[in-house]
Amino acid sequence: MDSENLPPTVLIVDARPYPYAFPTRHTALLVIDMQRDFLLPNGFGEIQGGSLDAVQASIAPTEKLLHTCRQAKLAVFHTREGHKQDLSDCPSNKLIRQNGAPNNTQHLKVIGDKGEMGRLLVRDEHGHDIIDRLQPIPGEIVVDKPGKGAFWNTNLMDRLKAKAITHLIVCGVTTECCFATTIREANDRGFECCGIEEATAGYNDDFKCPTLDVIYWSQGLFGFVASLQPLLEVLTPYAPTLVGSPPQTPPVFDGDLSIPGLQHAFREGLSPVTMLEVLFDRIGKYKNLDPAVWILLETKEAAFERARKLLVQWPDRRKLPPLFGIPFSVKDSIDISGLPTTTACPPLAHFPSKSAPAFDILLEQGAIFIGKTNLDQLATGLTGCRSPFGIPRSVFSPEYISGGSSSGNCVSVGAGLVSFSIATDTAGSGRVPAGFNGVVGYKPTRGLISAQGITPACLSLDCVALIATSVGDARTVWDLCASYDEGDRYAKVTMPVQRHVNSIGPQAKAFKFGVPPPETLAICNPIYRRMFNKVVQDLQTMGGRLTNVDWSPFHNAGKLLYEGSFVSERLASLPDDWLEKNRDHLHPVTRKVFEDVVARQSTAVQAYRDLQAKALYTRQAEKVFAYSSSGIDVLVVPTAPMHWTVEEVLADPLAKNSILGEFAHCGNVLDLCAVAVPAGTYRVSELQGNEDATRILPFSVTFLGGSRTDAETLEIAQRFEDTISKTKA
Repeated sequence: MDSENLPPTVLIVDARPYPYAFPTRHTALLVIDMQRDFLLPNGFGEIQGGSLDAVQASIAPTEKLLHTCRQAKLAVFHTREGHKQDLSDCPSNKLIRQNGAPNNTQHLKVIGDKGEMGRLLVRDEHGHDIIDRLQPIPGEIVVDKPGKGAFWNTNLMDRLKAKAITHLIVCGVTTECCFATTIREANDRGFECCGIEEATAGYNDDFKCPTLDVIYWSQGLFGFVASLQPLLEVLTPYAPTLVGSPPQTPPVFDGDLSIPGLQHAFREGLSPVTMLEVLFDRIGKYKNLDPAVWILLETKEAAFERARKLLVQWPDRRKLPPLFGIPFSVKDSIDISGLPTTTACPPLAHFPSKSAPAFDILLEQGAIFIGKTNLDQLATGLTGCRSPFGIPRSVFSPEYISGGSSSGNCVSVGAGLVSFSIATDTAGSGRVPAGFNGVVGYKPTRGLISAQGITPACLSLDCVALIATSVGDARTVWDLCASYDEGDRYAKVTMPVQRHVNSIGPQAKAFKFGVPPPETLAICNPIYRRMFNKVVQDLQTMGGRLTNVDWSPFHNAGKLLYEGSFVSERLASLPDDWLEKNRDHLHPVTRKVFEDVVARQSTAVQAYRDLQAKALYTRQAEKVFAYSSSGIDVLVVPTAPMHWTVEEVLADPLAKNSILGEFAHCGNVLDLCAVAVPAGTYRVSELQGNEDATRILPFSVTFLGGSRTDAETLEIAQRFEDTISKTKA
């Protein structure tokens, strides 16, 4: 987007009790319960005796506000109040109190009773849905809530955090009930809220003004209240008018594969077919430089056909799904229906009948599949040097390893062949290669993205990983893919204790971070130690407070992965005689790894001792990340201790591989979230002592966060990324 059209960091609108300032990147419009059951004749509201004339007055102003916020690219959330079909989530007092009141003549029907638009306030019924004029468009979040407040028993808090939202512009119905309750709930959680006077209404006009007055009473006890027109005037300069049909002269593709860049280009009329023509030409040329990136490449014809179908399916450029036309790759240990999953071991390939859920979600959101990428065989390794399909090289220098096991994923993103990639991470496999290719590698908390459809490496540790060119792009894909899957035995079913948001004041930028002790960092080469020290300084400059931490649980947990019995899980998902039957099909280094596992002869007693140790280290790590004055927000580590050449790894494959996991293994054992972020470059000559070596190599750091603090960890990582970008500029 042209920088002249970008809004400033913070916009200010006149409001009560004083002007409301909101940062556009961190602000969302929250539209409360604009449902048929509340707004149309014979719905729940009218049946309960509400005045439709009063409540319908909010529709036109809400429509104006929604349109302008969409054009200004603010995040948009909608809520719908209603209950499951069996009413198992409906408290008895909500169901029968009004109906059971003495001398009741008004509340003759209750929730779940049959109305003209279906059962009243029941999900999936016609009356439960949002009115036609305000229907959500692709990319907008709909939160179904069982109560009056939008935060109770919903994932709204998590979805807001996923988009780094700290400020809410609130509208909807009814003022005295769900609108006010939600603002109070949001205030308790730290959000800065502003209700829009004309865009909210209730069934009794006499209640509206007192309700709004209470919100901003006592210098903004619960938030702010603003009028619609001043807000529209503030937003309109940053809300360009788009028409639905493409321009007569479509724009030329500028080569930018970032998700925001492509979203803007497609809205402006670029065809995904045009983008793909450039992309496949780029892929063909890169094959000459590195033929080992892909195991299976989608045909141009199939990709172009997918793009043409998307154009037919989504003709209105104002209403495109978030990943419309975005090209991506997939690690070849992840199932795609009808295509072989080789896991870099062709004799053991299988043809799945269904795709991994994460892949299906990406297609539903409009993404275009480009191909399946190379990996360390059976997803076992961190070097990228264990595949019969060849050795992918770092995009910075062909002498140096790409890292693994998600080698092809990270090279395909780093070389600009796709916008993002779906990989896996069992012991650092999505982070180490990201670091060696100058891209972002994000391992979510296990179970937030379904791991179904992944060939197991260590089933209890396997995670889907996301590779992208920026933290923002990784965050976008995570926000779309994260969902509970009851078919995934490790999916997270319980909600964590929610941490509040710091939306204003110095606390909004402050955070606490820890680093490994000097004796642990000594394993890094001198260049990495120097660059890591610079990262620590940068983090302090941007508001971070360096805090001493107990490193022992992270060190001990990392050692469990390969020095204890846990490595036996590499064989646990396979038949007992699998290794004996398939030994000859394996890469020599992979075969040695599995033979060493068998030779250990780990016992059940040893396994239980290691499980007990893991529980102890997990509890100790939880204290490090505690939601208290003593806890830190993130633990920052080098993504890897050093960057080997291919020649060095081939000469000593097992020892070199082991060193690469020094700072990575603990993330999986302790079920942490982790995001590897580029943190500068250095000259190859500094490693080789060769003045003629002019190439550069990347340095990367990883932000480790407590289990299910993904949103907070990503936000700090993204702020660091922004700081690094400004330094380069």
